[in-house]
Amino acid sequence: MRHARRRVVRRVTRLAAVGGLLLGGGMVTQAAMASETPAAPATTFSAAGTAGTKGAALAERLGTARSAGNWVDAQGRPVVAVTDERAAAEVRAAGAQAKVVGHSMNELKSAAGALRSAPRVPGTAWAVDYRTNRIVVSGDRTVSSGDWSKMTRVAAHIGDFVTMRRTQGRFTTRLNGAQPILSTGGRCSAGFNVTDGQRDFILTAGHCGPTGSIWFADGQGTRQLGATVNSSFPGGDFSLVQYDTNKAGQGADVVAVGGGKGVRITGAGDAAVGQRVFRSGSTSGLRDGQVTALNATVNYPEGTVTGLIQTDVCAEPGDSGGPMFSEGIALGVTSGGNGDCTTGGTTFFQPVTKALTALNVKLITATPPLGAQSAAPATEAGQSGMTPSAARPGSSAPVTGVDGETLLARLTDTRNVGPGLLVIAGSVIALVATRYIRAEQDRKAYQRYYSATWG
Repeated sequence: MRHARRRVVRRVTRLAAVGGLLLGGGMVTQAAMASETPAAPATTFSAAGTAGTKGAALAERLGTARSAGNWVDAQGRPVVAVTDERAAAEVRAAGAQAKVVGHSMNELKSAAGALRSAPRVPGTAWAVDYRTNRIVVSGDRTVSSGDWSKMTRVAAHIGDFVTMRRTQGRFTTRLNGAQPILSTGGRCSAGFNVTDGQRDFILTAGHCGPTGSIWFADGQGTRQLGATVNSSFPGGDFSLVQYDTNKAGQGADVVAVGGGKGVRITGAGDAAVGQRVFRSGSTSGLRDGQVTALNATVNYPEGTVTGLIQTDVCAEPGDSGGPMFSEGIALGVTSGGNGDCTTGGTTFFQPVTKALTALNVKLITATPPLGAQSAAPATEAGQSGMTPSAARPGSSAPVTGVDGETLLARLTDTRNVGPGLLVIAGSVIALVATRYIRAEQDRKAYQRYYSATWG
């Protein structure tokens, strides 16, 4: 019985060693293939809020004279604002909701143009509210009564569909998450990792620093991260920080949301009014809210920025440049706003798709697992059939890096040849040891047998 057990142990050991050799060989082969820099996955554009969604496509087909924007209602259904019953019938026939309004998109755009042509007043902002068919002009506490009166007269001259509203706090950039990045100009948050095919960059806010700004990953200035190589502010609010190593490294498709956790980014898209969105920043962490308007204009103290996404998500100083996303789709980077995460407020975001086009870069995204389908066509809410309130940030993923990388992560990193060689070496040693033990047992058995025979 004892000999039988030994034979079983030896066979199991040999099988394990052979399996180890095959596994180690596979790891080395995979690591060799992964050592070549893979091409960045093509950016996937979400259907949320783009011409590919039903609402936006219908509004585009009707034209700016017969439509006045589109949004997503509380049930996740597309709604299109139209100027006549004939257009409403077309929308309903296509399976969307229609709302007849008094002012076309042409009129709304003309009104916004008149506001832009008026003397600039820092502390003011305006955006088109598609759902009420009005332009809402906001003024923070820094706007004097004289300037507010002037703006009110301009609004009255445009028409009664321009609403004036005072707000609390100040409209400011959020300079001062998303990992924190620091320079002599202040603290911002990293947005999304992007690439031009040869070099990797951080996409963040333009007001964080002009071209040439040096960024660090720590407050002591000992870990240089990179430098700003392209920046737009005011006008737009986006910039590129080129990594010193030219590579974003492991986990480039993940944005941090705090507590060592992250969200995997699978593509980029345009936000839709009514969509639930999430924002991460190095000051206030992960926050959520709803898109309230598009193509917003903000008159910051430093200058005017146009074409922004307006939301009711809160943000605080230091959150600038941080990512906004929903269901793993990158939507914007934090620009500025008013209020804080105690009292609430309005926050504006630079659309990601516009920044990518202007900078001629692509988002670094997660590669779908083998056999998995590409992202399911999103509904008009951009949430794959879910109502806006049911939207999630995206699939979870750990935040990795040189400092936070675990031993297990290093050993299981498919880009590392070392673990594969270690497995092969261990397997060879196991085979040799098994063979040696077998030979010694046979030799002793041989000696015992002949000793008994000769005795």
